Amino acid sequence: MKKLLATLLATWQGPRWWALLVLGLALGYATATVTQLSHWLLVPVAAAWLMMAYTLGWGLRSPHPPSRNWPWSLLPLILWGIYVYLADSFGIVDLGAVLFHLQAGISDHGGGERTLVGLVYTLAMLPILVSFTWLVRHDRRWRLLERLLALVLLATNPLLYGIGERGAAVVTEEGAWLNQRYVAPVILEAPKAPPNLLVVYLESLENTYADRLRFDDVYAPLGRLGDQGVVFEGIRQVDNTGWTMAGMIASQCGVPLMPAGLLHDSQLEPLERVVPGVNCLGDLLADQGYELTYMGGASKAFAGKGRFYEGHGFSRVLGRDDLTPRLRSPDLNSWGLHDDDLYALAVEEIRRLDAQPGPWGLVNLSLATHPPYGYPPDACRQSQGEFNGTDILYSVECSARMAHDLVKRLAGEGLLENTLVAIASDHLSMRVSAWEELTAGPRSNTFMLLGHDLPPRRMKVEASTMDILPTILEAMGFTIDWHRAGLGVSLLSDEPTLLEAHGRETLNEQLKRETALHERLWQGLDIGGMAPDEVSLSPSEDE
Repeated sequence: MKKLLATLLATWQGPRWWALLVLGLALGYATATVTQLSHWLLVPVAAAWLMMAYTLGWGLRSPHPPSRNWPWSLLPLILWGIYVYLADSFGIVDLGAVLFHLQAGISDHGGGERTLVGLVYTLAMLPILVSFTWLVRHDRRWRLLERLLALVLLATNPLLYGIGERGAAVVTEEGAWLNQRYVAPVILEAPKAPPNLLVVYLESLENTYADRLRFDDVYAPLGRLGDQGVVFEGIRQVDNTGWTMAGMIASQCGVPLMPAGLLHDSQLEPLERVVPGVNCLGDLLADQGYELTYMGGASKAFAGKGRFYEGHGFSRVLGRDDLTPRLRSPDLNSWGLHDDDLYALAVEEIRRLDAQPGPWGLVNLSLATHPPYGYPPDACRQSQGEFNGTDILYSVECSARMAHDLVKRLAGEGLLENTLVAIASDHLSMRVSAWEELTAGPRSNTFMLLGHDLPPRRMKVEASTMDILPTILEAMGFTIDWHRAGLGVSLLSDEPTLLEAHGRETLNEQLKRETALHERLWQGLDIGGMAPDEVSLSPSEDE
């Protein structure tokens, strides 16, 4: 036994097995993260790697002197490290989100925890790169195959594949499939007494949580609200709609948020306007005389949020910096206001709006269920006990209850008379503590309409968040062109949605190669060196 321990100790004293162990653990962790399987997969993958290393004698001394050259694969490994970090942070990596946030601005974000994790990832890459360099320099077989490995790593990295695919779409200027199906939002006729509108976006609080077999009763408060109105089941997520700004633009403009990207000359400058080429819910309602307010607990500067609302009909756009001074004793989370404080201020704003002549609209964005753990306020501890800091289901239950109580309070004060209330998740959740349960079956977004004499019912649909815009307009009593607005179709009509007619896979594939709608979204910005009036947009077949 002593001889065995001495042999093992002598074996691990050199750099060889330490380098191989680091590489095996990195390979196992990356495999588990990218495949979205349990991180216990790390152990068998690392063990298989070490077994292969032992069998094939990787890193053993050879008659050939060690090389002093740097491996070609270092940069491809770094790029894979970036992708694994994004996959670990968000679950499903949306390249559009990465590009848009880089261009729209990531200052004033609240993801301090992910910044720390990013630093840990950066530090973890150093021993991986050192270990790989040692192996390549000391094993001639790896040295001979390493350039081929570099090409394989580049070709298989989903991040680079997506960038290349989008770049090719812009260069070839093919694809007007979506643009041909786009119907410019137009109100043909308005009701005599247009209703007010309250839109409550619940951050990442998808309808999937309503499955009691997987999540017990955490969604129950929203379920009770849904019993009083119209609940739409089957609101799917398509590409370029899966983060907050994209989700709000999809549901208010009827289009996916394709980043300005290569179409914008000043690509290192923050965007001055967000999707200026299309009319959205705010534009339509402002033209009808509505006074519109946006309220969110986070900074309105993050990801161009303030610029979007200010450029699309909203007269008041209030974020963290505007709302914090109005709190008597501010208790902020890393993103901004807790939802109980935000909702209290929203009630005050609705009182102000309701006291003025003419219809009003208010859009509110919550924070309590923001990944990865949520930010439940202290108020929820009174009914749910202490928050352990990581359980997203605690945050879901808390957010659902606060939304329920907000609507109940407004109704009790008589502030929802002649008012349509829309409650929706901005997008599906990213990676959270309940990720395996969330991804175990089909997923859908929350979307329900309350009030304005809508008969309570549940409607099973196959739709996307782009169908929310025309649905809200028709629920408010507005007549729109062929029940359509943008790429959306009113779910209160019998017209088929894009998902029903073509399927989600086809829609996502068309999104990858579309350029005409892309140009339409950003018309008015400098596009490829062309003046705005030089941009050619083929007219829609449906306009």
